[in-house]
Amino acid sequence: METRVEIHYCTQCRWLLRSAWMAQELLTTFEQEITELSLRPGTGGVFEVLANGVVVWSRQQQGRFPEITELKQAVRDAIAPEKHLGHADKKESQSKVQT
Repeated sequence: METRVEIHYCTQCRWLLRSAWMAQELLTTFEQEITELSLRPGTGGVFEVLANGVVVWSRQQQGRFPEITELKQAVRDAIAPEKHLGHADKKESQSKVQT
């Protein structure tokens, strides 16, 4: 099955390096699952990550950039829900110290 990931980023905001780093991380983590990854330049503060045409992260909706582990989890959930991500798979609630 073909799996396409797209990172749509703002050139005015100079987010190419951030986008390229995230692309590298995704390609390394999902080397068997992703068949194509593209960087799509845009304007107006856009930063979105799509998996097979479905938005898995939107800076506009979330109000921030994703942590790389969040992004990997979102992409995994969209393209390979059974894949284990190792240490990046820890649940947020498990990592918080109870007070």
